[in-house]
Amino acid sequence: MGCFIKKILQDRADEEVHKHFVRFGKGEYKGRAALSIWKTSKIRVGGGFDYANDFVLLASEFNVKFSGLISSKEPLGLEGERKKAGLFVYEVSNLGKEKIREIANKSYYMLLDGEGEVSLKIKKKLPKLGKSGEAKVDDKFCVLEADLKFWPRIKEAFCWDVEGKKIKIKHTYIITDLIMPKDEKDFAVIREKTRRKGKIIRKIEVDGKEEQVREKEFEV
Repeated sequence: MGCFIKKILQDRADEEVHKHFVRFGKGEYKGRAALSIWKTSKIRVGGGFDYANDFVLLASEFNVKFSGLISSKEPLGLEGERKKAGLFVYEVSNLGKEKIREIANKSYYMLLDGEGEVSLKIKKKLPKLGKSGEAKVDDKFCVLEADLKFWPRIKEAFCWDVEGKKIKIKHTYIITDLIMPKDEKDFAVIREKTRRKGKIIRKIEVDGKEEQVREKEFEV
């Protein structure tokens, strides 16, 4: 498992990565996919709302039970189903990691807390996307806390390309082209299937100093 940013940078973008960009039009979006990582006597990772599903999937690799909200564009067969803004919404409790993996690729967002070998807290209200430009991104929308023994797995998922005790990462999305599906008339389908082409800029700060800037062209 790797976060959606890692997949882009390693030329492994898939349908899950595509979902992250459906809401973006042409433009330059600064300060996106923010991460703050503290490695002291414990590990604490804070991330923007973009990472909600990635945080949950990482936590599901450990012995953790989940509770909170799940939304999906299709029924998931969970208890307490209701419809809201065209989505199926579920309020769940004591959900096991096996179920999380089963429904992950069908879920729109998993806004779940987790308790067990690691602790996970995710806010329950998605922020608005906002317009192009510098975003005030809440890098504590998702917060994962874990023992140091889990550092290799966390590093692999979120900061595989850097080492340090205090790491801050932000990205700029520059979307130059919208590639629409041919011969499609349904606006909803067009919106879901339109691909974004452009460039991503990854900026990393380590222990208070800018460590590296990396650019990567993408189409998702």
